[in-house]
Amino acid sequence: MDVKNNILETIGNTPLIRLNKITRHLPCTVVAKVDYFNPGHSIKDRMALKMVEVAEQEGKLKPGGTIIEGTSGNTGMGLALAAIVKGYKCIFVTTDKQSKEKADILKAMGAEVIVCPSNVEPEDPQSYYSVAARLAREIPNSYHMNQYDNLANRLAHYETTGPEIWRQTEGKITHLVCTAGTGGTITGTAMYLKEQNPNIKVWAVDAYGSLLTKYYYTGEIDPNEVYPYFSEGFGEDFIPKNYDMSVIDAFTQVTDKDGAVMARRLAKEEGLFCGYSAGSCLQGLMQLKESLTKDDLVVCIFHDHGSRYVGKIYNDQWMMERGFLDVKTFKDIVNGRPMVQKLITISEEKQVAEAVDLMKQYDIEHIPVTRGEAIVGSISEGGLFQKVFNNPDIKHQPIAHVIEPPFPIVDFNTPVEKLRTLITKDNGAVMSKDEIGNYHIITKYDVIQALGG
Repeated sequence: MDVKNNILETIGNTPLIRLNKITRHLPCTVVAKVDYFNPGHSIKDRMALKMVEVAEQEGKLKPGGTIIEGTSGNTGMGLALAAIVKGYKCIFVTTDKQSKEKADILKAMGAEVIVCPSNVEPEDPQSYYSVAARLAREIPNSYHMNQYDNLANRLAHYETTGPEIWRQTEGKITHLVCTAGTGGTITGTAMYLKEQNPNIKVWAVDAYGSLLTKYYYTGEIDPNEVYPYFSEGFGEDFIPKNYDMSVIDAFTQVTDKDGAVMARRLAKEEGLFCGYSAGSCLQGLMQLKESLTKDDLVVCIFHDHGSRYVGKIYNDQWMMERGFLDVKTFKDIVNGRPMVQKLITISEEKQVAEAVDLMKQYDIEHIPVTRGEAIVGSISEGGLFQKVFNNPDIKHQPIAHVIEPPFPIVDFNTPVEKLRTLITKDNGAVMSKDEIGNYHIITKYDVIQALGG
């Protein structure tokens, strides 16, 4: 029978998948090493298991011990799988920059998760590097894996990722493109591939806010290069020991926006629901595309699964708040709201005072007025203010006595620029029906926010 003895035996041998649409204008063939097919849904399963095995062999990790690691989430998942099978406890230290989904997954796997601030220096006692090291000193029978300086990290990729790619491409690979974080994946894979063919080009993709790129080109560790960024899983504010820069041929930096947008394109155009680094990896390839020829075979490393980023790059509101998502239509504005908002309406038979109460309760200025199921008019805070000011008793009259013209109703895909012309001093909102027939309303403030002020 073809039965695995445990989950760890399913790590590795992930597929190469050809990219067809996004890369169609490139002169060469581009394939992705899609490592979310690992059981922990990321390439980090490989090195996590290797680090545990080496620590066991060296006597640093003993039965019943505690694994401690600073992780953005994926390495923690791999270590958690190994710990479950092998009988270890896990304490993971991460940063507040990482997605909530990652921390929740680690907790689901039985690990303790400690969240540290991301806007501190690596040497700061509050940094996740420092906290992990301190816990390893304080907790008996524990071991700090330290994926950044633990050379078992790159050894895992030298022994598995590199040979798999060489075999799967029948030795025809000409370029390896990979995001640069701890250095283990790109260095270990590159070391193996360049042993087989020294002419293979290795391109590293970095984040703006990381010092790796400048260090590669100048040898200078410049703290002025370091600043906060949204990209996850790659980029560093120090140089991990796993790096051997001699096996890397070029570095390029990708913006937070470009990486996020490309990840979303991978999902929609290639059916590959990947993480932030995959989008950045492919964007990095596009930035270096002028060096490619028709005979090239490019392998991009897609590290992890998109499920860990549903609250970030796959969330329209998160993308819009950071200016990463271009808002083009009425539909875009509605989809970018943090949650589905029920349309507040009021019957023409209700009293004006009830409309005022609704405006206060929901903090809104415009309410459609209904007669039965039909929308027959509107009321606005501005219009009511003047009427109530002139005649306070009007609050006890039916809304029909103060009703204003109905808001314009437009197509759900009406461009934002058109909406701006429809919303005037006398008409403060526009309405539309979505695909299933529900009404939505957009005010001038929605349009101002969508257009970035």
